[in-house]
Amino acid sequence: MTNMPVSLPFAHLNLRRNPFGELEPAEQAELAVVDVQRHVERLRRPGYAVQFLGDRGRGKTTHLLAIRRHFPDAPYVHIGEGQRPRIPKGHPLFVDEIQRFSPWRRRRLFRRPVSLALGTHEDLQAELAASGFDVETVWAGAMLDADRLCQMAARRIESARRAPGPLPQLSFVTARAMIDRFDDNLRGIHACLYDWFQNLRGIEDV
Repeated sequence: MTNMPVSLPFAHLNLRRNPFGELEPAEQAELAVVDVQRHVERLRRPGYAVQFLGDRGRGKTTHLLAIRRHFPDAPYVHIGEGQRPRIPKGHPLFVDEIQRFSPWRRRRLFRRPVSLALGTHEDLQAELAASGFDVETVWAGAMLDADRLCQMAARRIESARRAPGPLPQLSFVTARAMIDRFDDNLRGIHACLYDWFQNLRGIEDV
């Protein structure tokens, strides 16, 4: 019997995996191309709340995870659909999908003498301000342009590198076309790029 050569997935692209698949939270935070530094010092003191606002797939969770790298011991809670998780004590608090809590539960949470980093589909500025917080609202997808998308893609592709040498790259022209098509929907962009990389036959600019 002749031994057939082993074909390694994505070896023809000099990659270990498709770079646009789902990432573990730690890697998602490490590869994030976001500006969160200005929030870090403010979150160290009680009374500050930053809410990352936007529809699904705009990067709210990525922003929260990137900030939390500076607070590795701080509680982080993702509220799933239909869930009512207990929010542990701690400072600051990171709560994703906070809009899924009832207004009553949010009021109870907002009474705590802490700082908050929130991911939300609904603008909660009035509720937070009424509870005494100094509030900053960040539209999660607002900073996305072709340059930033190329940076994001380059980091993901590099993280999947198999060996020294060239890699596929996302071109500026394609990045701009993706934003024209998907606007700020990063999840949609990544899904499209995932399909493209699944079908690439060799190393080239996408």
